[in-house]
Amino acid sequence: MAEYTSYQLIPSIIGIEKGDVILLTSDITDLFLTCQEHGEHFDPNILLDKFQEAIGTEGTFLVPTYNWGFCQGKTFDYRKTPSKTGALGNAALRRKDFLRTRHPIYSFAVWGKDADDLYAMENVDSFGADSPFAYLEKADAKNVFIGSASMRNSFTYIHYVEQQLRASYRFSKMFRSHYVDQDGKDTEREYGMYVRNLDLDVVCTPDPFVDELYASHAIQSGQVNGVPYEVIRFSDVTPFIKNDILHNRSRKLCRYKGQ
Repeated sequence: MAEYTSYQLIPSIIGIEKGDVILLTSDITDLFLTCQEHGEHFDPNILLDKFQEAIGTEGTFLVPTYNWGFCQGKTFDYRKTPSKTGALGNAALRRKDFLRTRHPIYSFAVWGKDADDLYAMENVDSFGADSPFAYLEKADAKNVFIGSASMRNSFTYIHYVEQQLRASYRFSKMFRSHYVDQDGKDTEREYGMYVRNLDLDVVCTPDPFVDELYASHAIQSGQVNGVPYEVIRFSDVTPFIKNDILHNRSRKLCRYKGQ
């Protein structure tokens, strides 16, 4: 039987360094269950602490806190609307040392050197050139995936690249609803997203370029106590995504519906 490793060592195991910009995408269910099996108490706050310690105050730490209720006409409350992308994001939102970025659909809990700059962003487009996704590209950030969250099912950054290339199977759509800001002021606002064109028969799968990334060793991967992880640098994977979109390899664009 393999020796058990504390989840608190994950940042050092996967090579996180001082000054890194980290986007942590996770499903911590398996981490929790594995800790429970081995008699270790799992605390999501400790995992957040360990990533903070690893990158130091010269680094920047982002955790997704996405919520799509605004697209359905629901009110987004900056202080109360929870993350729909995992328990770790909600743990970060409950802490005073994290700020939340202000987009009502694609927000992040942020900490570290560039947290104030990220908080100050007023991007209307989810994936625009003035969004946190553009920051991740410019900062040469690392995306860390833990648990069942992986590049094959949780790599939202793809949509940023699609928008920059004006991918033909998506288009910009505006959504309008109520927004309660950090001061409790309620206004109606509009925010955009580069959405899939449902009038087209489009099947999207990242498998071809993810397979290429593995073949070229652009993905660092492994397991901690049987829980998988992946680490990528945005600068390494962006050219693969662009090539994939331009050659329509992962998107089977068949025809217009009804034709």
